[in-house]
Amino acid sequence: MPLTPKPQPPDAAEPLDTGGAPHPYTALTPDRVLDALAAVGCYGDGRLTALNSYENRVYQVHLDEPVLGHRVVVAKFYRPGRWSRAQILEEHAFATELSKAEVPVVAPIALAGQTLHHHAGFDFTLSPWRGGRGPELDDFEVLEWIGRFLARLHQVGSARRFETRPAIDLQRYALEPRDWLLAHEAVPLEVRGAWLEAVNRAISLIAKHDALMPAYDPKMAQITRIRLHGDCHPGNILWTPADRPEPGPHFVDLDDARTGPAVQDLWMLLSGDRRQRTAQLGALLDGYTELRDFDRRELALIEPLRTLRLIHYSAWLARRWQDPIFPINFPWFGTPDYWRGQIDTLNEQIEAMEEPPLEP
Repeated sequence: MPLTPKPQPPDAAEPLDTGGAPHPYTALTPDRVLDALAAVGCYGDGRLTALNSYENRVYQVHLDEPVLGHRVVVAKFYRPGRWSRAQILEEHAFATELSKAEVPVVAPIALAGQTLHHHAGFDFTLSPWRGGRGPELDDFEVLEWIGRFLARLHQVGSARRFETRPAIDLQRYALEPRDWLLAHEAVPLEVRGAWLEAVNRAISLIAKHDALMPAYDPKMAQITRIRLHGDCHPGNILWTPADRPEPGPHFVDLDDARTGPAVQDLWMLLSGDRRQRTAQLGALLDGYTELRDFDRRELALIEPLRTLRLIHYSAWLARRWQDPIFPINFPWFGTPDYWRGQIDTLNEQIEAMEEPPLEP
């Protein structure tokens, strides 16, 4: 039987009902971006480059004069209605805490003691520009290096709890997204029944894991939930070459920082068949356990976490459809063929969740 969601608000806002009016981001013109920066004493020289981001709007900005030693900065304009200011500030505090502990993250710049600013209806922040390339994840030395830095990130993350940012759990990542998609008739009728059957079967398997349940009690839990990067895929790790200052990995984009099991920040770095994923995970844990213990019971959470992300992703796309950038970049979304593909993937995940966990 499907689980009944608890009456709590989702952490991702529903699409804004604009009544046919332009989406709020259409007002974020290049001039307005530069005006926002000027309002906090940062004056662009006219070079403004949009960076790859769907959730927020992010720009690389060259400044006329350095600000706190930075000639090039990244300006992130948060999606209206997604996070509260308290939740954004908690992200900033976590990034700053990590930076002070010498964990290589890109933390926000504090101007006049403030990391979060507001201009013309948008909350925004500035951070230093840090270049780099994607990590070579087929190199086990690279994976061990990343594992060590993730252990350091988690050491800081385990020191205290988030007060306002949500957890990665069944409620927020599966039950609520499932019910939203059904209520808004986002799944075509011809495939709705098969999709719902697959989703509910997946949910019943995920619900066996206490660490992913909304009623998680830290005092009674067997697996600890900590503050995480939350979205630690390869695109959010940039690698600085050895011939440059601060070589090695650095983490970017803590926008999805949440509470959850430590393995959440490891599993998205795994790819390939089971043998390949087992070897990659072994290299990550070799580095990780040099600095921090890892509870191997969390290995059983990898496929449930992957399945939660899969369900959440479909609802995320549907909720953002009024933003013009989404139909342009995801033209295949919402078709019967898309949902048939989701059904097949969910059935594959059900099989994966029924298999023994990876054991490096």
